[in-house]
Amino acid sequence: MRRGLSSELDEMWSYVHSKANPRWLWHAIDHHTGTVLAYVCGRRQDTVFLALKALLEPFGITRYFTDGWGAYERHLDAEQHEVGKANTQKIESKHINMRTRIKRLVRRTICFSKTERMHDLVLGLFINRYEGLDHGVGHPRSRYPI
Repeated sequence: MRRGLSSELDEMWSYVHSKANPRWLWHAIDHHTGTVLAYVCGRRQDTVFLALKALLEPFGITRYFTDGWGAYERHLDAEQHEVGKANTQKIESKHINMRTRIKRLVRRTICFSKTERMHDLVLGLFINRYEGLDHGVGHPRSRYPI
């Protein structure tokens, strides 16, 4: 019998051109291996989370670990959803690593993206290159094909 896949989901804040134009990276990783399963970039809105959820459907995830953001509460089944920081340590660690390695994600910096497209491409290329995501930027299953 196949054990159900469990996943950590989280969102990470950044901005394009100025802090008045926030941009969020929403992504999901395998809870046991830390492998990135899918990601989308956009606003911190339910529609963007639903796009991520649609990308996760083929994986057959049976357990979701998240923080307390309302979109998760509204769109995930309560019996499959667990809220708390205890089971989101891997994905939070990935956020720290990304902020360390991509200067435009640092909160206080003079380096920033000028367009949403370039911002999303930089994040997508980083995830594809360093996280080994098979369907990153440019892939037909990607949210942002080139």
